[in-house]
Amino acid sequence: MASSSQSNRRKTILADIHLPLECWECIISFLVDHNRSLESLSLVSKQFLFITNRLRFSFTICLQTFPFLPILLHRFTNLTSLNLSGFHGNLNRLLRKICRFPLKLTSLNLSNQCRIPANGLRAFSKKITTLTTLTCSNTSFISSTDISLISDCFPLLEVLDLSDPHICEYEEAEPLLSTLFKLRKVNLSRHHYIDDKLIFQLFKNCKLLEEAIMLFCYRITFDGIASALRQRPALRSLSFSITYGQANQEYNESYITSQFIASLVSLKYLTCLDLLSSNIFNELLFSIANEGLPLKRLVLQNCAGYTYSGIFYLLSKCQHCQHLDLQNAVFLTDKHVVELSLYLGDLVSINLSHCSLLTFSAFFALIKSCPSLSDIKMENTSIGKKSLESSKSLMDFTSRPQLKYLRLAHNPWLTDENIIMFASISPNLLLFDLSSCCGIGEGVAQVLRMCCNIGHLNLSRCSRVKLLEMNFKVPKLEVLNLSYTNVDDETLYMISKSCRGLLQLSLKCCIVVTEIGVKLVVENCTKLREIECYGINIEERKLLTINLRSLHRVRWLS
Repeated sequence: MASSSQSNRRKTILADIHLPLECWECIISFLVDHNRSLESLSLVSKQFLFITNRLRFSFTICLQTFPFLPILLHRFTNLTSLNLSGFHGNLNRLLRKICRFPLKLTSLNLSNQCRIPANGLRAFSKKITTLTTLTCSNTSFISSTDISLISDCFPLLEVLDLSDPHICEYEEAEPLLSTLFKLRKVNLSRHHYIDDKLIFQLFKNCKLLEEAIMLFCYRITFDGIASALRQRPALRSLSFSITYGQANQEYNESYITSQFIASLVSLKYLTCLDLLSSNIFNELLFSIANEGLPLKRLVLQNCAGYTYSGIFYLLSKCQHCQHLDLQNAVFLTDKHVVELSLYLGDLVSINLSHCSLLTFSAFFALIKSCPSLSDIKMENTSIGKKSLESSKSLMDFTSRPQLKYLRLAHNPWLTDENIIMFASISPNLLLFDLSSCCGIGEGVAQVLRMCCNIGHLNLSRCSRVKLLEMNFKVPKLEVLNLSYTNVDDETLYMISKSCRGLLQLSLKCCIVVTEIGVKLVVENCTKLREIECYGINIEERKLLTINLRSLHRVRWLS
């Protein structure tokens, strides 16, 4: 009777709460940070189901969801973004089916396809005219005909990503993307046909262009870019690379010229500069510093030709940099990083991978001097090689709750003591990449206990890791990579009990694992959507005995 009375009282209280629909939407939007959290809320009541349906704005379609597409598109009427990058089927048919619904889509992702679905896009564009963002990256084949089709179908595009095609063919029938007058951002990386003339036409015709990404376009030169930049003085972001490797030996080498430097420093609104794999000089860095460009993102990954004096002068003058990438700056020492950190008060992310001279001292200097730093990437360095004791003077060991992403792969000197120390100072870690850190073992379980918010953990090629001590809940872990480790069925049993929220699990070449362990994970981790089983010695017929209906993708090789 008491429980019945309490239930009736709760129903009465809920009945008295008559909040408008808009208020409930605001409350749920404030409480929920991504769509997966909406699933549990939708089970509370019909009203919450209705509200959460309205609050889903993006949706991913794969081959398994295709038969249920009409039901899903009727249910989620406020969708503005569709991701079809994982769909491997008749894409033309899928697009024709989607456009039958009265959707107001603004974003469409068609990446990882063999060809641009011409017929489907024509039908889609006639019904859905609100598209402003189109992504078609990593396409097997793309031609100038495809690019012209996209321009004709979607004249209102503001963001276009056609990056990294495997094969591309271009016949110069008309200037590149000349009809996309509203284009603000374009990514044409690895379009090998692009030369100085095409870049000039692009910048001249697209008068609203603010961001241009042209990485590994080997026909362009520094002088060609200089001429194009003079057409777009309001450009805010520029990414390109002019390399000197085998890939572009057939072309004339291009060196930084005074004309390029003058054009670049004239971009008074430039906040992002990415010179990936280019051969630059200190003169360029000095000029940028003297002009006081408002750079917030600087990428010099794999660049050659500059020295510490150049990067020091630039960062000491431009002290508002938030994202810094100095990967493969082999001249950097711990002392250099200590000095640079004093000018990086606004830093949010940094990449110092392949800086082989850097140790714990550099790491501690950064997190001590950069209060906003949340993402550190120090792969393939000497972190862990020197004693931790020698670096403690730089660190007061107070908590650094802002540190969310640690990428420390390929540091074989790291020990369990080291990673436990990292966990103690960064309790809010969301991602921890320790792949190929062969010195760690039992300490991983302690890290998971201390950092209860970890959602992504990469332990690939960590041969000593087994996780048998993980006898506690890790509710937020969604992505776990155990490839090339010695984990066994007993480990998978512990994972199946502790990590019920897993979405992705990689067991590539875990040769000790059997179908018993895989079955335990699949049955107990009910949210699992992807499992990678390459190189596991399980017969495929035994896999069929496991209930895999919930999985979107099973990558298997027996």
